[in-house]
Amino acid sequence: MEPSDDRSVPLKTLLRWSETLAGIARTGLGFTESLYEKERFEEILKVAADIRVEADDGGEDPDHAGGLVQEWMGTVGKGVPGYVTPKVAVGAAVGNDKGELLLIQRADSGIWLYPTGWCDVGYSAAEVVVKEVEEETGILVEPVRLIAVLDGLRLGFTRVPLYSLLFYCRAVGGELVGHPLETRDVGWFTRDTMPQPLVGSERWGEHVFAAINGERRDVLYDSVRQPMWRGTSAT
Repeated sequence: MEPSDDRSVPLKTLLRWSETLAGIARTGLGFTESLYEKERFEEILKVAADIRVEADDGGEDPDHAGGLVQEWMGTVGKGVPGYVTPKVAVGAAVGNDKGELLLIQRADSGIWLYPTGWCDVGYSAAEVVVKEVEEETGILVEPVRLIAVLDGLRLGFTRVPLYSLLFYCRAVGGELVGHPLETRDVGWFTRDTMPQPLVGSERWGEHVFAAINGERRDVLYDSVRQPMWRGTSAT
C-alpha cells in the first residue's frame, strides 16, 4: 500500500521549522568566513523560505520565497550581533478587587488576550509592563511577580520567535479606555465570562486566575519536549 499524501502539518509547526532554519542559517552567515559554508547557509535560507510560503498558504506573490530570502539576508550581522535569538515581549495578567482579569481585543486580528508589548531598550521588563498596560487600556498597575515564561511560537501566539514574560499585576488606578489604534475593545472578565476568540487560555488561564485569587504557584514555563526537536508536548 502506498503512503497517503493527504497528511497535514500544523501551522505552528511549519512556522517553527521555517524560523528555526532561518535562524540557524543567519547565525552561521554571521560567523563563518568560509565561502562554501556561506553558500550552504544561503541554501538553507531558501528552504526555510519555501516552508514559510507553505505556512502562508502559498502567498499571492509568486516570488514570495525569494523576497523572504532577501529580507533575511538583510538582517545578517557580523559575529555576536548576528547571532539570531528570539525577541522578548512582556504580558500583563492584571487583576482587580473583584477577581476579574483585564483583557484587550487586538485591532489587527480581533483576538482577545491580556495586554502585551515588545520589550523596549532602556526599560526593565517590569517597567515595560506598566507602560504597555497604561497605553493600551488606561489602567495603572503595580507588577507583583513573574508568573510565566512562554514560547510564543509553540503556543501559537505569534508568527515570529519570541519569549513572553508574563507578570501578575495589581490594578491601582486609572480609567478603562482602550488605545484607539491598537485595540478594538477592552474589559474586565471573570473565568466564566472570558470573550472569544481568546488565544492560549487553555495554557495560561488557570495559572493566571490562581494568581489573581491569591494563590502562589511556581513560574509556569514550557516543558522540555522529548525528544526536544520533534516532541509536541506543551505542558
